[in-house]
Amino acid sequence: MFSTITSGNIHGIQCVLTQVEVDIAKTMPAFDMVGMLSSEVKEAKERVRVALRNCGIKLPPVHITVNISPANIRKEGTAYDLPIAVGIMVSLGYIPEEYTKDICIIGELGLNGEIKPVKGVLPIVKEAAVRGFTKCILPMENREEGAVVDGIGIIGVSDFLQVTDYFSCKEGKGYAVLRRSKEEMEALFQNAQREAEDFSDIAGQEVCKRAALIAAAGFHHMLVSGPPGAGKTMIAKRLPGILPPLTLEESLEVSSIYSVSGLLDKTHSLVTARPFYAPHHTTTATTLSGGGAVPKPGIFSLCHRGVLFLDELPEFDRECIEVMRQPLEEKKIQIARTYGSFSYPADFMLVAASNPCPCGFYPDRSRCHCSDREIRRYQNKISGPIRDRIDLNVTAEMVDIRQLNTMGKSMGSEQMRECVRKARDMQKLRFAGTDLRFNSDISAKEIVKYCPLEKEQMQYMEKVFQAMNLSARSYHKILKVARTIADLEQEELIQISHLAEAVSYRIQEGEEYV
Repeated sequence: MFSTITSGNIHGIQCVLTQVEVDIAKTMPAFDMVGMLSSEVKEAKERVRVALRNCGIKLPPVHITVNISPANIRKEGTAYDLPIAVGIMVSLGYIPEEYTKDICIIGELGLNGEIKPVKGVLPIVKEAAVRGFTKCILPMENREEGAVVDGIGIIGVSDFLQVTDYFSCKEGKGYAVLRRSKEEMEALFQNAQREAEDFSDIAGQEVCKRAALIAAAGFHHMLVSGPPGAGKTMIAKRLPGILPPLTLEESLEVSSIYSVSGLLDKTHSLVTARPFYAPHHTTTATTLSGGGAVPKPGIFSLCHRGVLFLDELPEFDRECIEVMRQPLEEKKIQIARTYGSFSYPADFMLVAASNPCPCGFYPDRSRCHCSDREIRRYQNKISGPIRDRIDLNVTAEMVDIRQLNTMGKSMGSEQMRECVRKARDMQKLRFAGTDLRFNSDISAKEIVKYCPLEKEQMQYMEKVFQAMNLSARSYHKILKVARTIADLEQEELIQISHLAEAVSYRIQEGEEYV
């Protein structure tokens, strides 16, 4: 007898619904599996065979053939154990085939029949809901994760006997179908703001704090240069605390990445605070970008919709720095393998800190004894194309004793959050009906629409373009930063003062423009 059970396969962070086809023939006993399968999928036949026996289900001497289609996509993971076992039960006539219609099944089987949690449940359930499936059978530990998807019921099971009991009657009497209400989903985002230390704890550095405010309001990249102990790391660590909270749509995107990576917290079914990662400078390019023999998301993708902080940026390997070119520009990472191409989202805010020289004290020649060659070599570790992709470049000066005595008296995180919220509200209204979220998302072809300049402002930018010998990318970044500054000032039109401030963040240390 032939049967078909619907399951899912993760490709990158996207899901492709797959069909687990099971055919049982009364010929020479065998158990064959086909469909471009990885080793862990092929091993499912042994787990299924032993699990069924230990659950008291004896397989007759028959030829079992399992095909997982589409056959042109490589199948990974252990989530096919449960659908294979259910397919065998249907083919043997123990479960009516009509009972499995419109149900997606995912789960790993232990040898004792226990159903264990698997990775990538969230994107599979999302795809099943889009395709019109009404229910999804999941491991009990993945139930809360699947329940965040609207429009589909979740049945959590702990062992295989519970699955057979569920299918013993069509309505699954006695098994609760978990669905999240709108109120419950909204409750998940209450108090979801990432806890962070307060900006008022930073003495001085008003220029850097202003740049951090602009970066948070428009989701712009920022590089802070300066000597050791000036407060560069303090600024970066406080920046997540003033970012606007994740929307439900953004949360589902981020949670899908964490689900595929197996990093979702068991006590939380959604990532509700913007991610913040600060990898050590000894990390590798593969760790940052993702990939490997079995491709998986890297830190760039785990920071999606959040903040990536790279402290002491020149100390990172050049390969690590240059691998950022694609995600900073295209907001995604593409990885090619012989059996497929994988795309991972990587729309993060880069916040980097750097010393001006190996000792950190240049241009103070009373303390810096680095040669000009050493300084140039150190600064050139951050290449021109990377600097060109960074919106805000600021310098953190050494703090004197008078500024230390004013600690706690400057603008704090709560006030900065309110400024960001108001600027974000203007952007929501401006980008309504589009895929854009922040000013940094504006593409080159949309610059004229969202960053219009009047004649006087245009003439000013023409002079700046010629004087600074700007690239097209730098010019557009200045306009997008000026758009954010105008939003912070609650002004619809970009003024020359906004443009001048945005231009000041493009000037590199040691450069002067009239």
